[in-house]
Amino acid sequence: MSNFATRHAQRIRPAKAIRAARDLARVVLGDDPPICILFPDGSSLGPVDAAMRVTVRSTDAFAHMLRAPGELGLARAYVSGAIDVEGDIGLAIDLQERIENAGLPVRPALAMVRAVGLDVLRNPPPPPPEEIRTGGRMSFRRHTKSRDAASISHHYDVSNEFYRLVLGPSMTYSCAAFSSDDDTLEQAQQNKYELVCRKLGLAPGMRLLDVGCGWGGMVIHAAKYHGVRAVGVTISSAQYEHARSAVAAAGLEHAVEIRLQDYRDIADGPFDAISSIGMFEHVGLSQLEVYFRGLKSLLRPEGRLLNHQIGWPPGNRRFGRERTDLNPRGFVQRYVFPDGELHEIGNLAHSMQATGFEVRHIETLREHYARTLRFWGANLDADWASAAAMVGEGRARVWKLYMAGSAALFDTNRLQVHQVLAVNVVDRTGRAAMPWRPDWDHRLNTPGGAAEPMLPR
Repeated sequence: MSNFATRHAQRIRPAKAIRAARDLARVVLGDDPPICILFPDGSSLGPVDAAMRVTVRSTDAFAHMLRAPGELGLARAYVSGAIDVEGDIGLAIDLQERIENAGLPVRPALAMVRAVGLDVLRNPPPPPPEEIRTGGRMSFRRHTKSRDAASISHHYDVSNEFYRLVLGPSMTYSCAAFSSDDDTLEQAQQNKYELVCRKLGLAPGMRLLDVGCGWGGMVIHAAKYHGVRAVGVTISSAQYEHARSAVAAAGLEHAVEIRLQDYRDIADGPFDAISSIGMFEHVGLSQLEVYFRGLKSLLRPEGRLLNHQIGWPPGNRRFGRERTDLNPRGFVQRYVFPDGELHEIGNLAHSMQATGFEVRHIETLREHYARTLRFWGANLDADWASAAAMVGEGRARVWKLYMAGSAALFDTNRLQVHQVLAVNVVDRTGRAAMPWRPDWDHRLNTPGGAAEPMLPR
């Protein structure tokens, strides 16, 4: 514990604060809660064999949770190490929503405030250094090129070694596509790339643009197995360096170009097909028209766009309007994806068609993402010491909480993920060059399912 945190812990009256916290938890959760809470004095609430166990390591946790009740306070307490969580962290999502919906009971909450002390609430322990704040007076500047680059750097320019530990050898940071219970994560990620290639109708000699190419997995797969010439763009310097090395290692430098470039600066169309996999969450509502019109201008007539993105389910509203931005006082906005925005699938399809695309196919992969996240979480848990040494204990905790919580949200349909296939229809004639029926699922993960490696013309 830091000296600053220790001073705050000493200013809190521990015995009184623990007693007040236990009473408050009992009122909110009931006498038989679905979790077990262990307090610093050795007392507990809930069954010791519960699916999730919360251990309060420091009374700083109380100050965090009173200063920022709900999701943000719990996140600060966990990331800072003031509390530890074992077992099914996904249960914390349900409990946090239950608490926020019900509100804190007044009398136990006031007792908690008195026990912690107003002085501590006026000068609380600082948020963990992993927290970033981009809202408030600066919110009007969201999604400028410079601010997007800073937001991307916060999340992606951490450590390529850390991402390899979590994501596995494929270095693929998006939802996999499982064809059976027996698929490994690596197989399912290759399934996803192959599915995207087939939906785009890739063929030898075609020119592919991959927007937000990550560490290069899609462009390498498309060039190796479908013989395309590919351009991948990213604004993460760490991804750029790794992707260039991966392309060279695959012997595809003649076929694949990786650029450190914002999608708004691409000017060398036309491309025969465009993929965007897991990048759209960084495109804000204010940039939707710029994004889709820009991609349409880069795509030849009859060319296809595959947009793969996370979104809100319908009814996620704020101030009477459909919500896109993440909660500015929420864990994901402050710790994971600053400036991230999610779009409901109906609104997204409308935006695509309003800019001249014709939407031809929509597929949801919600259950697939929950399973993907659990694979990543297992990878992190399996080598926790190495992960913490690479990026620090606090950031490793951010990832653990983010992946477990996201898996629970996908499981319960509070988050969704879709692949949307659209075509740049020829004006007036309406030509789309699409097959009569979808033909892309056949033998997706069988040994002969993917094309043999081929070279571009």
